[in-house]
Amino acid sequence: MEMMAKYYLTKEGLKKLQEEYEKLRQEREKKMAEVPPMVDLHGPDSEYLTIHEELSMIEAKMEELEEVLQNVELIKLPPKHKRNEVHPGAIVEVEIEGRKETFKLVGSLEADPLSGKISFDSPVGRALLGKRKGETVYIEKCKAVYKIKKIIYE
Repeated sequence: MEMMAKYYLTKEGLKKLQEEYEKLRQEREKKMAEVPPMVDLHGPDSEYLTIHEELSMIEAKMEELEEVLQNVELIKLPPKHKRNEVHPGAIVEVEIEGRKETFKLVGSLEADPLSGKISFDSPVGRALLGKRKGETVYIEKCKAVYKIKKIIYE
């Protein structure tokens, strides 16, 4: 039996994927309505081919999203007694060489470093998991020391 991949998402990430799926479903319906009725499949009907290609791309993306949505594991708040440690879903404020940075640990599908979301499976994320406020971690890949200043759960 083949193991299905688990996709870790926050509630916000799940909602965003569900909305994207619904938008694609509506777009597919709209495109289906645009397919010309009588088409010579052997003739050079570029309108038909264009719509067919667009539909194929939409359906491929929908299949990808269906795979994710069927194998989602929601990132939940840890129990109260563990909220003083870094776990997936935590917002962590760190100090790196005198400057402060704040980021949220999310699953790899939601990771977006530019908006402050890093994967808990990234080198930084893995190094911080289980650590507590005040602890320092040397992250080899970054060649930097991260000191945990705050851990917040929403």
